[in-house]
Amino acid sequence: MNLLRKILFPFAILYGFITTIRNFLFDKGILKSTSFDIPIIAVGNLSVGGTGKTPQIEYLIRLLSDKYKVATLSRGYKRKSEGFVLADATSNAETLGDEPFQFYQKFPNIQVAVDANRTNGIAQLLSQNEKPEVILLDDAFQHRKVKAGFYILLTAFDDLYADDFMLPTGNLRESRRGANRANVVVVTKCPKNLSDEKQEEIRLKLKLNDSSQVYFTFIDYDDKVYGKVEKIEVKDIKSEAKILLAGIAKPKSFFDYLKNEKDECLTFPDHHHFSENDVSEIQNKAQNKKIITTEKDYVRLKDATVITKLYYLPIKSTFINHHQNFDDTILEYVNRY
Repeated sequence: MNLLRKILFPFAILYGFITTIRNFLFDKGILKSTSFDIPIIAVGNLSVGGTGKTPQIEYLIRLLSDKYKVATLSRGYKRKSEGFVLADATSNAETLGDEPFQFYQKFPNIQVAVDANRTNGIAQLLSQNEKPEVILLDDAFQHRKVKAGFYILLTAFDDLYADDFMLPTGNLRESRRGANRANVVVVTKCPKNLSDEKQEEIRLKLKLNDSSQVYFTFIDYDDKVYGKVEKIEVKDIKSEAKILLAGIAKPKSFFDYLKNEKDECLTFPDHHHFSENDVSEIQNKAQNKKIITTEKDYVRLKDATVITKLYYLPIKSTFINHHQNFDDTILEYVNRY
């Protein structure tokens, strides 16, 4: 914890008090939440950024979209549009935000919408001729004006909410007690070989209600990188000199998976909008080398005509164990409708 964050400790106490009162008012019904007669699954976290919400949403899409009409609803962070937007053929990362646009491109059989007002966004989705049968709310754990039917809370293995503190001293958006609203807690970005003993140790550390289920996942990288016209085996590019580029909250594991001593790693802020100067700088650094980026960054860079040899590495969330229990829990909730 740096010195400035320690100095701001009184503000963290105040912020924690405010969010606790807010949650109390929602819990008691003094502040109103809107419910909908449709299964709604909210995915989020207690901390700011970097817990793996996008691969978790994609896991749910794969699980549900063959059986149900699925819609995702995000706020569309850093988009240049306003209000409710339903993705269509004219959409791009600027109108939707990078993550929703990624959903739209990867899963053409679902509806993808953005709206900072989630209550309005859900109402708009339900007013469409093709109404969804399940709605996935992205980054909505603190959005209590909507009462979802099922809450999935994510916390990263190397940054557990139990070890964190309130903003601005720490990274928590609300008190650790907020975790008790979750039906399921998923500890993300774990080592693949995380032992049963370590899993149990983390369960106890999280101090959850007896009714909360805890699961453990790791980031599973694809064995290929993909460009506009070709795909290349990761093993074939690992040893060559290349540019690795990431504009995500925690890029270390992405870099570690691909890099060698000849590579140059370029880091940008999370959800960064690449300017013409950024694009020119990237291309100048690359010269004739391949540029490998994340899937989220690729959707913002792929139309930059001056960038050549641009590829992305897909990821997905994979359960270390008990994935069938998780799937059954989700499907049982949705089937109740």
